[in-house]
Amino acid sequence: MLDYQFYWTIVWDALPQLFSGAWVTLQITLLSVIIGTAIAMPMSIARHRSSGPGYRISTAWVELSRNTPVLFQVYMMYFGVGVLSINISSYMAVLIAITFNNAGYLTEIFRGGLAAVPRQQMATARSLGMNNAQSFIHVIFPQVFAIVFPSFVTQCVWAMLNTSLGMLVGLHELAGAAQYAQSVSFRTFEFFIITAVFYYAIAKLIQFSAQMFFRLMYRR
Repeated sequence: MLDYQFYWTIVWDALPQLFSGAWVTLQITLLSVIIGTAIAMPMSIARHRSSGPGYRISTAWVELSRNTPVLFQVYMMYFGVGVLSINISSYMAVLIAITFNNAGYLTEIFRGGLAAVPRQQMATARSLGMNNAQSFIHVIFPQVFAIVFPSFVTQCVWAMLNTSLGMLVGLHELAGAAQYAQSVSFRTFEFFIITAVFYYAIAKLIQFSAQMFFRLMYRR
């Protein structure tokens, strides 16, 4: 028979450090998505063209990021680069690893979107006097984002959840803050429950914010 006694007072006292950890989680998520998107857009174009050095570089990036564990990528950035006498903070290691992973997945997401945009759209944009860059920015990618929006949001949430791996390299993001709080209070169940609630709330916040942005941009 279960006779576990919950002590929520300890959790309430630790809320400031949990909120601080949640803020770090949001920072890394936002930065990794922004930087990952900026990298993925040109790589998706290179992948879509299926030739040239850009195609080979982007393919190598996609294959490595999508077929190795995110934990391995975090460890490589935090422990692996130390062999090269490069020492970076746990924050930067997690940010770089999550960005690397994001860029790989987003490249394939955008490539699928590019394949769904009719080729005549590029010809139409060029006929209006736009160069290649302007055509992609003003005509092609707005359509791509509309097509891949659900997958893009899912990747954003996935990136947020992957930040929890930072606890394994000493980063006090949300999971790391919860791990530390429960290690000094021995109230594992309570802290893990409240941390799960935090992650759920952040995921819903990302989804809601993305939907509002989508409606604002596409007037739906």
